[in-house]
Amino acid sequence: QVQLVESGGGLVQAGGSLRLSCAASGSTFSSYAMGWFRQAPGKEREIVATISRSGGNRYYADSVKGRFTISRNNPKNAMYLQMNSLKPEDPAVYYCAASRGIILTDLAAFRSWGQGTQLTVSS
Repeated sequence: QVQLVESGGGLVQAGGSLRLSCAASGSTFSSYAMGWFRQAPGKEREIVATISRSGGNRYYADSVKGRFTISRNNPKNAMYLQMNSLKPEDPAVYYCAASRGIILTDLAAFRSWGQGTQLTVSS
């Protein structure tokens, strides 16, 4: 089982940028598809972006396309989410998660989760 720890959340002005990191340990990182998810108060958890084991395939939610970039560094057991042009609708707790599956949009396949990191956007 892989253990995940997110970092990098915080307060940023609308239009600003922030980079989230996810550090993995305890298992072979490159054997997992990875993803970033978010949950705002009163809303369901949603996919933000996911990336395949090699990093060759990526999926983005429509709401973040063109603004967010997901990446991973397998030798460093790390995944990142570069968030640009942040909007007032982006605040949430952001989670990284791991899946042994290959379908990047299958939220149920993401079984290992970090504790989350809070993003706050000021207008």
